[in-house]
Amino acid sequence: MSSTTTAGTTTATGARTEEAAALIGGARERIDAIDDRIIGLVQERMAVSAVIQEARITSGGRRVNLSRETAVLGHYRDALGRPGTALAMTLLELCRGRV
Repeated sequence: MSSTTTAGTTTATGARTEEAAALIGGARERIDAIDDRIIGLVQERMAVSAVIQEARITSGGRRVNLSRETAVLGHYRDALGRPGTALAMTLLELCRGRV
């Protein structure tokens, strides 16, 4: 193993061995694939939310249903703890006002 490979491995992954670098590289590929799926699901959620908002507004209702948003916040908080609330807030923000 050359020092260039080791230095490059350390720079790219923070690992100090080739074995650790390989593990990290594979895990990062999995994370990237999971992130792509999450982004797709968020985009799907945004589209479904737009349909709901359009139906609510067309029927004379408000664009946002605060009791539903509170339930969503609680669901994420219960599943993921306090950081889940911040995640849910971000999702709700992404899904509001697209109509």
